[in-house]
Order: sequence, then structure tokens, then C-alpha cells
Amino acid sequence: MSTKSTSTPSPNPLAALSGKRWNSLRNILERNGPFYKSDFVPSKDNLEFLQTISKILVIGAGGLGCELLKDLALMGFRDIHVIDMDTIELSNLNRQFLFRRKDIGLSKAECAAKFINERIPTSHVTPYFSKIQDFDEDFYRQFHIIVCGLDSIVARRWINGMLLSLLVYSDDGNIEPYSIIPFVDGGTEGFKGNARVILPGYTACIECTLDLFPPQVNYPLCTIANTPRLPEHCIEYVKIIQWDKENPYGTALDGDDPAHITWVYERALERANQYNIVGVTYRLVQGVIKHIIPAVASTNAIIAAACATEVFKFATSCYDNMCNYMNFNDLDGIYTYTYEAEKSENCLACSNVPQKVCIDDPNTTTLEDLIKLLCESPRFQMKNPAITAVIAGKIKTLYMSTIKSIEEHTRSNLTMSLGELGLQDAHMLQVSDQTSPNTISLCLKYNINEVDMA
Repeated sequence: MSTKSTSTPSPNPLAALSGKRWNSLRNILERNGPFYKSDFVPSKDNLEFLQTISKILVIGAGGLGCELLKDLALMGFRDIHVIDMDTIELSNLNRQFLFRRKDIGLSKAECAAKFINERIPTSHVTPYFSKIQDFDEDFYRQFHIIVCGLDSIVARRWINGMLLSLLVYSDDGNIEPYSIIPFVDGGTEGFKGNARVILPGYTACIECTLDLFPPQVNYPLCTIANTPRLPEHCIEYVKIIQWDKENPYGTALDGDDPAHITWVYERALERANQYNIVGVTYRLVQGVIKHIIPAVASTNAIIAAACATEVFKFATSCYDNMCNYMNFNDLDGIYTYTYEAEKSENCLACSNVPQKVCIDDPNTTTLEDLIKLLCESPRFQMKNPAITAVIAGKIKTLYMSTIKSIEEHTRSNLTMSLGELGLQDAHMLQVSDQTSPNTISLCLKYNINEVDMA
């Protein structure tokens, strides 16, 4: 007796594109309605573009990123890429639903992509287990839309600068539309969140509204060392003082290394017990070291849904996009509103003009004072600036800490005044920092000149 194979052929993912699964999208994209854009043309091509041509990049595969990947895949986007440099930890599993206990220690991007690809066959997610800084302009230029679910202000500022650097200007100074990559950004802070849309070069960018981000909490060193009162004081003591003193692993403290976190947790708990302070937990140690604010799954889902909706609008042009910043708060009930964030004329990233740095007296202000100003000023908020300038016709590196040999060679400049270094009023400085992929031009402005003239 002859036998025939009864195995079911593997389904073709593209076959689902013509099935009933996308009827709800067809209702939106293939007919008119009262809220559509005036220039919207209903067509089957709209769905085809979304599913077969559009290329989306998701940055971050954590709490927001998992939700974004799920939403975009279920919306019909097929070609999705995701970048994340982190690995999965046990504490992630309560809200980052694409991961399981067996995934602990593995790449977030790779595990998230695998889960989506297996669960939603009409979508293909390509993962990158890397930092966003590892890729160049050509990589980012290939995407139609970029959406972020980051917990890092530095990373937001960096990708913001990258998208601005991709802009191409015509001879008359106008931005070429083809060079604009829409940028959708979401963020959460406990029961609060926000979503925003950015058209680089046209609308307010990340740097324009830098003061909207919550300030980083810093504790006085005297309190940390002598009179701790909070569990955070004990953790900061171990982080700032005890780690450098004992240097248990012979390296800098790494907030992503479980062994480092455990060591800090154990020492912080010992110090807390000495001062009868309660509340030191492993999770709190992670939060203090990595500046993480506890996440709430429901807030992540809402903000990700808002961001995914904006991506859908950009990809299909069926509705006007949000203009341009939405705040959400469900701490006491549910409250949300949208307003238009305005471009800043003094924006470091998108103003295209050198920004002034005002100095009271160049003869008493040292280079170290200038660097401190660039780091602590709400306007600049740099992390580790490297400064170069043209002095006496030659390009001179004034200070750079990221390369040991250069740091040792330029360290003596820190205690010299700006006048001693030969920096004049209106002198141009070129500053590079981890907050931007581009070198920033700053112009020194000496206020002492105004006093002398008076």
C-alpha cells in the first residue's frame, strides 16, 4: 500500500497579507472618512507600502521596546529592525513580556526578534546586539521611520544628533524632503509617560526641550560619607568611595554586570545596618547605579501604543500626526494632554549657528571651570566634553579624557585660565561629547568686556 505524506506544508507568511487578518487596516486605508487628511488618497497601495516597502527601526528592546515590537508587527509592518545593547535580567521578566526565564543572560534584541518572528509570521524582525553608536550614517539612512523606547537621555540626544546630521540642504538653504527621517520617541517614568514626534530640521528636537527631562538627583558627598539617612546614601557611598578604594574587580563599576551590582548591594546593606537604615534592595542598587526609574507595565503599553500609532500615521499619511508632544499621567486617575513644543533658537543640535558660552572673567576662569559649566549647565548637560581650538594658527587639543595618553598630555591645561591658554573673546571652540555624534561649535563670550566698556 502506497502512503502519502500527510504533513502540512509550512505556511507562507506573505499569504496572510491578502487574508482577512488585515480587514481593519483596509477599512482605514482604502476608504475616506471625516478625520482623514485632505490630501489622503484611499488605495490598496497604502497597505502594500506599509507591509512590503516601509522599513522601521526600533531602538531599545526593554519595557517600551517589547511593546513597540508587538504593536508594529500586529499593525502589519513586516521589515522591522531593533537595536539594544543590554542582556536580559530576572527583574525584566515582570513587564518585558517577550522574554522568559530561560532567556536570562541573553541579548534582549535577539530574544525579542526571535519571539516576534515565531509568533507573528507576517513580520520579520532583524536584531542588532549593539550600541547605537556602533553604526554610521549609511546604516540609519536606510530606514523610513525611527522609533525609540530608551531609558537613556544620552542615547536620545545621540540619535537626535545623528538624524539631524543626515539632513541634506539645497543651494537655497532649504531641507531636501527625502533626507528627513521622522523620529518618534517615547519615555516612561513610573506612572507617567510621554510620546512625541520629531521631524528633524522642522520641529523641536530633543535638544530643544532638554529641560523637560527630569534632573538627575545628586547627593552631597559630606552627607554620603558622614551622615547617611537614606538607603540611596549608602549605595552612593559604596559607588563613589568604597568601590574605588577596594576596586574588587580591577575595573570601573559596570551597572550591567550582575557581579558588580551584587558586590555594591552587599556593601551598601552592611553600611545601612550600621546606621539602622532600612530599604536597601538589589533592585534599588540597580536603579541608583544606572539611574533607572521603576517601570510600570501599563504605562509602557499606553506610551508604546501612542508611538506605534504615530509610526502608522507617518507610514500611511492617512491622518495628521500629533503636534507634537503628549504627556500622560495615571498616578491619580488618568490625565493626558498634547501641546506643541517649539524649536529653540539657541538649540545646540538644530539651530545651525555656533552657540555662545558666557564667561565672567577669562583671567580667573580655568579650563576646568569651563568643562564644569558645560557639564552642569541645564543648557548644555554634557557628560565628558573634549575641547579643541585653533590657537596661533594651529589646531590644539585643550583637553580630552577618553584617551589616556592625550589626557595625561593635556591635564596641566585644566588649571590654566582661558586667558593663559590664549583663548580670546569670540574664540571658537570645537567640543565633542558622548551626547552627540557630531562636533559642536561654541563661541566664547567674555562678559568682562561689557564691564570695561561701561
